[in-house]
Amino acid sequence: MMRLQSIPTPQHSITLGILLAACLGLSACKKPEQGDSAPPPAQVTHLADMNVVTVDDKKLSQFPLVRAEKLETASQLSATGSIAPDISRTIPVISLANGRVVDIKVRLDDNVKKGQLLMKVQSPDVSSAFDAYLKAVNDEQLANKAYLRAKDLLEHGAISQAMYEQAEDTEKDAKADLTAAEEQLKTLGVDKDHPSSLVNVYAPVSGVIISQNVAQAGAAGVNLSGSSTAFTIADLSEVWVLCDVYENDLSQLQLGESAQIHINAYPDKVLKGRVSDIGPVLDPNIRTAKVRIQVANPGFLKLGMFVTATFEAKKKETHTIVPATAVLHLHDRDWVFVPAGGSQFKRTEVRGGKFLPGGKQEILSGLDPDQQVATNALSLESTVSQ
Repeated sequence: MMRLQSIPTPQHSITLGILLAACLGLSACKKPEQGDSAPPPAQVTHLADMNVVTVDDKKLSQFPLVRAEKLETASQLSATGSIAPDISRTIPVISLANGRVVDIKVRLDDNVKKGQLLMKVQSPDVSSAFDAYLKAVNDEQLANKAYLRAKDLLEHGAISQAMYEQAEDTEKDAKADLTAAEEQLKTLGVDKDHPSSLVNVYAPVSGVIISQNVAQAGAAGVNLSGSSTAFTIADLSEVWVLCDVYENDLSQLQLGESAQIHINAYPDKVLKGRVSDIGPVLDPNIRTAKVRIQVANPGFLKLGMFVTATFEAKKKETHTIVPATAVLHLHDRDWVFVPAGGSQFKRTEVRGGKFLPGGKQEILSGLDPDQQVATNALSLESTVSQ
């Protein structure tokens, strides 16, 4: 029996080829899976410090170094305040005569001299006082005549010693009443030789009128009470500076220490004063005490002006001092250049303080004493920027 062999047709060949290609593709895809868990190596980029600058060796000598100095000074404390009158130099003007104001010679803010006429008051008190004075004059004259007569009679033995002493006592009482009547007229401001119902009120001291409680309308008939303060005169040759100092800063102050007064209205003028009082009571809301400074008035200080007082506290502070040329003012910040080895400098930020005599400047922070800095920071910055 004959065996038949199957002969592959073209369709079978194509099918086998596709299967073989698929197997080869699967095996090729599985091989790379062994390295998927390992990430690629990271690339690190080192950035240069932007504050480190390098100077050409040939130009290095143009930027000499200097060591920062140490300065020990008293710490300062500043407080705001205002100008106020010295109470001991403030005098009220009081008319002891009740009556009607008929004339006012001055007004608020006027400068007056001692003895200057301020106003006139028409007072019925003057009439009563002058009437009492005239009666006292008559009584004294009568008592004096009786006393002289009794003295003569006693010398001739016509009266007893007791009667003479009684006449003498009556004369003394009459003189006392006359003296009291005269003093009453003086108190009211009335001249006994030229009596008038008008009472003149004069300035008791020289100064500035800082308060006025009567007006020209008083001439229309407004009565003035003798106990009221018609005017207030202040001697402003010396004034007070009243400052608010916080509770935590009070320990740095003491009576008698000096203070510098900076006036907001006159920034170029600085006055010196002395602490005359530290208030014993704190403001419960803001926890401050009133500190009073006695200041001589050069003439331009006015009541109510705002000022800043600077005190030298008892505590000492150490500050770093460098040449002012070593500080670079850039973008509202202060910088210095410190050596960083070789021909390199590092720009370091500091907090600059006040300028000092001799071309020096105070460094509050960012630099320690004995550290070296370049003396001409602006020139160094310009050189490295080119």
